[in-house]
Amino acid sequence: MAMAEQSRVEPTARKSTGAALLKGAAVLGVAAVISKVIGTMQKIPLQNMAGDAVFGIYNAVYPLYILILFLATAGFPLAVSKFVAEHAAEGRDHEARRVLRVSSVVLTATGLIFFLLLFLGADWLAWLMGTAQTGMAIRSVSFALLIVPVMSALRGYYQGYQDMVPTAVSQVVEQTVRVFTMFALLLLFVQLGRGPDWVAAGATFGSVTGALAGLLVMLSYDRRERGACTPSRSLQREMRTSVSKNRNESSWSLAGRLLRYALPICLGTIALPVLTLVDSFTVPRLLAAYGLDEHRALYHFGLYHHGQPLVALVSMIASSMSAALVPAIAEAKIKGDWDSLRNRAAMALRFTWLIGAAASVGLACLAKPMNIMFFDTAEGSSAMSILAYTALFSTLNIVAGSVLQGVGAVIAPALYLLAAAAAKTAANAALVPRWGIDGAAAAAVAAYALAGALALAHALRATGVTPAVGRTIKPLLCIGLMAIGVLAVTQGLPALLDALLVTVPPRGVATVVSLAGVALGAIVYALALIRFGVVTSAELEQIPALRGKPLVLLRRWRLLR
Repeated sequence: MAMAEQSRVEPTARKSTGAALLKGAAVLGVAAVISKVIGTMQKIPLQNMAGDAVFGIYNAVYPLYILILFLATAGFPLAVSKFVAEHAAEGRDHEARRVLRVSSVVLTATGLIFFLLLFLGADWLAWLMGTAQTGMAIRSVSFALLIVPVMSALRGYYQGYQDMVPTAVSQVVEQTVRVFTMFALLLLFVQLGRGPDWVAAGATFGSVTGALAGLLVMLSYDRRERGACTPSRSLQREMRTSVSKNRNESSWSLAGRLLRYALPICLGTIALPVLTLVDSFTVPRLLAAYGLDEHRALYHFGLYHHGQPLVALVSMIASSMSAALVPAIAEAKIKGDWDSLRNRAAMALRFTWLIGAAASVGLACLAKPMNIMFFDTAEGSSAMSILAYTALFSTLNIVAGSVLQGVGAVIAPALYLLAAAAAKTAANAALVPRWGIDGAAAAAVAAYALAGALALAHALRATGVTPAVGRTIKPLLCIGLMAIGVLAVTQGLPALLDALLVTVPPRGVATVVSLAGVALGAIVYALALIRFGVVTSAELEQIPALRGKPLVLLRRWRLLR
């Protein structure tokens, strides 16, 4: 009876089997992808509805919020999940709850401190950015810091029990409500005739309502769990005995241990937001030296970010690959299976190069039609074309960084990103006053190339993988053929539509060209990789969707050796 009651005390998904762990990781992974897609693609209708001045304010403020949020939570979600998992493994659920309570108090305090920093220092931060119009948006988003830290503690608690469903559901709900609020307030303020500062503040306020919705989801799961807790008297007595035996650690001591574990994690996670934030504090101010006033600077800063959603989608592919890569390499290292470690690392880095390089060249070739298709303007297409090459280096950095994490070099990727942030600051100062947002895009490529090169060199050394420089010729040839096919579409399809006297509005033409270019480019590149033997039959057989008839057809058409 006591055991039956005890099972009711535990969270629903305390499952330690390998299948449960994989299921939990899959649930969280799907939720993360959905959240990232929603968060990335909402930028396109935001620009379409609000214009590039508002888009510029939003993209200046949001990276600042993300950095402050990372500082406010200070790596606590991972720390909470670790401590809770340890207590759960020993059956001390009361101590796991105490970890949640102490972390919630600490995070509420840090959230309040950083809320005051953003709210009261909004005008000063806007002055540092060189854009006074960002002040209202900074104040608007600051209220999320009163909510998100506690939600993060709850997520860490459930993840400690390997219950990923509450986190996954809250992530999707948070992003959905955030986007809904953003567009509702955007429409309201546009209809009321408010200026860009008000409209941008409405857009950033979506982070507040989204966070509140996510917190309510987590609290509903927590309330449901506690409502199911009806331990028997013997179990209550057992819990009191366990508490008295393990309560010698004070809450202050527990808070100190949480902080000591969380702070190194925090230092590692802020590197990427710092790199992103460099643009917010340098580009608008440097555009003044390029000859633009504040309004035009924000407008051009919005144009500069046209390429970011597309690059982010490419990076998401690398992130999904890296999610499986870290445990696979860590497992090989623990077993001492260096051959498997080298093979896994080499294959991951090779496919990153094949995907990232092709994506960069394809986005660069299609920059103008995609700019018109998504943002209804050709302005900023040159910056978008240059920025496309960050897709290669950012994916390379993500995957090489995952390889390093798998072999235990956890801090190195963060240090390389911080070095890239310093390089981005210097390159912005040198290039933006001369070339405007094209200079900022070139600086971004240089910064990500530095981070990617450092991470790649370290990963090759750590795994013993020897780069096959001679094997880059055929992939480059395949990319060249792809580029020829894409350029043939961009140049020939509009002329063909004119010759056929087909009347299509410019945005419609750009949409047709973009979609046709992506489709033809992907087909040409895939066939070229197969025909030239860059991708082998054995590698394709590892992909379940290609086994059977697709491979038979490729061999029949003599495309596969």
